[in-house]
Amino acid sequence: MSDVTTLIERAELWAHDDPDEATRAELEAVIVAAKAGYDDAIRDLRDRFLGMLEFGTAGLRGALGAGPNRMNRAVVIRAAAGLARYLTDALEAAGEEPRATVTIGYDARHGSYDFAVDTAAVMTAAGHRAVLMPRLYPTPLLAYTVRALNADAGVMVTASHNPPQDNGYKVYLGGRVVPGDGDGAQIVPPFDAEIASRIAQVSAVADVPRATSGWELISDEVPFNYVSAAASLVGAAPEDGSRGNVRIVLTPLHGVGGDSVEAVLSSAGFGDLHTVPTQAVPDGDFPTVSFPNPEEPGAIDLALELATEVDADVVIANDPDADRCAVATKIGGVWTMLHGDVVGSLLGERVAARGGHPQGAVLANSIVSSRMLARIAERHGLRHAHTLTGFKWIAREPGLVYGYEEALGYCVAPDLVRDKDGVTAAVLVADFVAELKQSGRTLEDAIDDLARDYGVHLTRQVSGRFSDLSLIPALMSKLLDNPPATLAGSPVAQTDDMNEGLHGLPPTNGLHLATESGARVIIRPSGTEPKIKAYLEVIEEPTADVAGARARAEEAMTALEADVRSALGL
Repeated sequence: MSDVTTLIERAELWAHDDPDEATRAELEAVIVAAKAGYDDAIRDLRDRFLGMLEFGTAGLRGALGAGPNRMNRAVVIRAAAGLARYLTDALEAAGEEPRATVTIGYDARHGSYDFAVDTAAVMTAAGHRAVLMPRLYPTPLLAYTVRALNADAGVMVTASHNPPQDNGYKVYLGGRVVPGDGDGAQIVPPFDAEIASRIAQVSAVADVPRATSGWELISDEVPFNYVSAAASLVGAAPEDGSRGNVRIVLTPLHGVGGDSVEAVLSSAGFGDLHTVPTQAVPDGDFPTVSFPNPEEPGAIDLALELATEVDADVVIANDPDADRCAVATKIGGVWTMLHGDVVGSLLGERVAARGGHPQGAVLANSIVSSRMLARIAERHGLRHAHTLTGFKWIAREPGLVYGYEEALGYCVAPDLVRDKDGVTAAVLVADFVAELKQSGRTLEDAIDDLARDYGVHLTRQVSGRFSDLSLIPALMSKLLDNPPATLAGSPVAQTDDMNEGLHGLPPTNGLHLATESGARVIIRPSGTEPKIKAYLEVIEEPTADVAGARARAEEAMTALEADVRSALGL
């Protein structure tokens, strides 16, 4: 396919087949330039047409543009047709009525609404019941509809916290297709491969039937019920007015979660809310941030500025589709964003300590997250489970009552949303801050409590971004073949190729290292970005001298991070 003439012919076929006029025009301009012999245009065609977006457990995600290796209407229509065929086949095989109910949501990214309507049109023409969100709503609300409406599948058009030029297509399956703990969760193998095989059978977009009407809009009652259920997680507001005394700064980072977060907090009795005005309105260009991810440096600077201005008690930031939740508080008098493992442990302790859990209740976190949650579960007589990275695994853990991953994802109400949910996490954080403030304490004090009870668990992430994707598997192979023998001056006592499984988990591409000193490093390629990520953890055992333990942990982490960066060539 490297022959330029063949590339141009394939591009011309795609342009003819693509139903979007703007995308088609964009591609036609590249074709003209390629025919004229311009190297940039030829490279562009190779990038677009040597390969295609792969449908996997994350669904689809990629840059917008024409071609099979981009997000566009043609790619989405093919994906919807494959999913529709899969649902028919799966329901028939299960002896069920093959007409599926599919709920569809979309965010404010470029193309999201068109991709959602195309999905509804394909599903309707395939004989399924398509139910479309009536307006912009966050991903957790779409995940909620799958169980609340007894749907067989849910589709959310979003690229979450990716750059503005990206979009994506996330798929959930319901209980008639995946009974039990997978009901309402994101897809995992083998469902991804089965859907992908149906997508591959779609020859041309022009051959895919699409209805011009016939789908439904989700009733406003459904979002209202979600808000009510989310607010009820913290119970009725105390009569002492403690929740009203908490001043909260919010930012949805130009995403679609702002209204839902404000509605849930207000319903729970939190009225002193201050949303960053320049980031309040959904905007797919994300004009005030260089990267719309609250984990990225600078992303929540405007929120921290507003927190200083209004003398807030806490800052809560959501990523653009509001499935993640970031928290900032004052540490040593300085506004500081808390690491996802810190928030995950705080919420895990809070959920575990409230009691009343059923027999076999489980706290779960991804294997790259802190080991503190295991200690929390043990102390409270609960089970703990490590899972592979991603909420598609965490959310389907049997007996789950709470789960989290260090990338700011928290599932605080699995019966409500079987996925990470930044909206329900926000209300639990706010309730915790209110309770602490009523006692003259802060989140900083609660973090110290965790250190005294479970030890200092210091975690950090090191990552390298690659423009040449071929370098990622090459580096992973090199690390697996020649792993470090020492880290931070301590011998590596355990080396595990995660492709062969770890702790009884399914195989995944990664390297696990544990040192004699108790440090842990996991290195793996990102599932959604062109990165290799390393997850580091050092532990200082419980002591009354929390400050001293933190200082020792920081010293150990500095040495560990330097060695990991060297191993990654950073």
